[in-house]
Amino acid sequence: MVLERIGSPDDLTALAADELDELAQELREAIIAAVSRTGGHLGSNLGAVELTIALHRVFDSPVDRFVWDTGHQAYTHKMLTGRQDFSGLRQAGGLSGYPSREESEHDLVENSHASTALSWACGLARGQLSLPAEQRRRTVAIVGDGALTGGMAYEALNNLGHHQLPAIIVLNDNGRSYAETVSRLSARVDDLRTDPRYRGLRERLDHALRRIPGLERLTDAGLEAIKAAISEAPALQAFVEALGIRYLGPYDGHDIVRLEQALSRAARLDTPVLVHVLTQKGKGYEPAETDRVMKLHDTSAFDLITGRKPSGGRRWTEAFSDGLLRLAEERPELIAITAAMPGSTGVLPLADREPDRVLDVGIAEQHAVTCAAGLAHAGRVPVVAVYSTFFARAFDQANLDVGLHDEHVVFVLDRAGITGDDGPSHHGILDLALGLRIPTMSVLAPSHEEDLDALLAHAMELDGPVLLRFPKGTVTTAEDLGIAGTPPPDGLASRQLRAGDDACLLAVGDRVRAALAAADLLADAGVEVAVWDVRSVRPVDPDLLDAAAAAPLVVTVENGVVGGGAGAELADRLVERAGLREAPPVLRLGVPAAYLPHGKPDVILAELGLDAPGIAAATRKVLAEEA
Repeated sequence: MVLERIGSPDDLTALAADELDELAQELREAIIAAVSRTGGHLGSNLGAVELTIALHRVFDSPVDRFVWDTGHQAYTHKMLTGRQDFSGLRQAGGLSGYPSREESEHDLVENSHASTALSWACGLARGQLSLPAEQRRRTVAIVGDGALTGGMAYEALNNLGHHQLPAIIVLNDNGRSYAETVSRLSARVDDLRTDPRYRGLRERLDHALRRIPGLERLTDAGLEAIKAAISEAPALQAFVEALGIRYLGPYDGHDIVRLEQALSRAARLDTPVLVHVLTQKGKGYEPAETDRVMKLHDTSAFDLITGRKPSGGRRWTEAFSDGLLRLAEERPELIAITAAMPGSTGVLPLADREPDRVLDVGIAEQHAVTCAAGLAHAGRVPVVAVYSTFFARAFDQANLDVGLHDEHVVFVLDRAGITGDDGPSHHGILDLALGLRIPTMSVLAPSHEEDLDALLAHAMELDGPVLLRFPKGTVTTAEDLGIAGTPPPDGLASRQLRAGDDACLLAVGDRVRAALAAADLLADAGVEVAVWDVRSVRPVDPDLLDAAAAAPLVVTVENGVVGGGAGAELADRLVERAGLREAPPVLRLGVPAAYLPHGKPDVILAELGLDAPGIAAATRKVLAEEA
């Protein structure tokens, strides 16, 4: 096997053309096999195989610096830089699903949040202008077309061109991000795109492309993406060159020889240059090629033959999606907003049923939030559905555009808390602390599916901004908590799930189940504790505060950063309610201020003491100290 002979990028230089094709095939097979076992990002990596080989044959990594945007397309890069053991991909102690400085000197930026690579490239190029030419290192940013829907990328393009910084931008254009790409730079240049010389090009391309052997296997969406990219390339060229950036392309992203020629040409230029490369997401694996929605973008383990994932339990995202559909029927003013992730955030079923009720803004969370403020002021009720980790990207807009103006925007944050596989950049541990810094924000955390429906419906009735969070994974039900058949409390009231006089556990969201299990462990040791499902962190239920004030010890438990989080908010409100002298001591349990590596969520939570044994042990320790 050719791949077995590759220990570093230097080993690529001796390969003949036919060996390069064989290597590409072996890399695809290795990636598919690895991701089928552990899960991971598949489609984006299969599309970037030949491009990555060409990059490493033309440039000298790590002397020349690669910045991947986003890093989920870097699996081939890892394999070519000495990391071919993917058996522990995204598993504790194994390879990260993104570039990682801890893993290799070939990895510069972890970069799992899109649209930042060009700003990195701008700084890297500018930072060495004072060096003699022979000491400068080339900077190469590999950017997916979806990343160019983010505003930061436009800001960086403007600065790269204005200051004429020598950076190479490789645009990996597959017409998609998570879902089909919302927009292209080329679509912004109407004068060229509507020029009569180009209007007939789409028809000629249609005829020519249909004659290419094997092209019929492409989906209609994939074929349209290729035709659009080629026919609109003159407009893209006009746009970037107006900013002072040279344009080369478009090139077939699966032709290694042609790619090497293009990249070598770009490397000789001492100006910013964009190399436009057309690739097919999911190339070489039919289930990924033909998956219209996600191209098996980020997948759990699956069957190699069919590409199908094992059926699992009902997910929190599915529960939200169903609730959103019901609410949309009842509330015509509801409109959902997503940032290039309609499938992942659960708004796709609504988009399929009523396309005008869903706005996909691309990878542009800041714009999404301020746009939501405008929609709210115009009389709609926008539901901004994003991952918790991406809410941080739009905090300023949530604070000043939504919060300051007290606009009724409902933020629904999926994957809140420890998420696991994708590591420190994707743990959703900041949203409670961030949301609570916005004075007008209501903050809600359902503990089970039935409460998700109830709190989502109530969020539509509230004034001002609302944040509702739920975790990744299989949904908890009322039956799981032992309260099946019990209606949700009225409005934002909390719910007492267990009585006890020795301490009072105030559990937030998904930590309710762990708190109940901890109470069982404590009871076995002769300690009886009350357990409350907080439901609403702000405003907090006065009855909960009164009950907590009468306890000898209050323990707050949350799946989020403990500093400034829900526990801090509850402790402050307890002091206000009871008075400083009368308020009991408060033990706040949560996630520490640290960048936590990837691993299974349950394992990480246990290590942090946020599972049942950890909660019970911490409670017993403080009670013993207070005795």
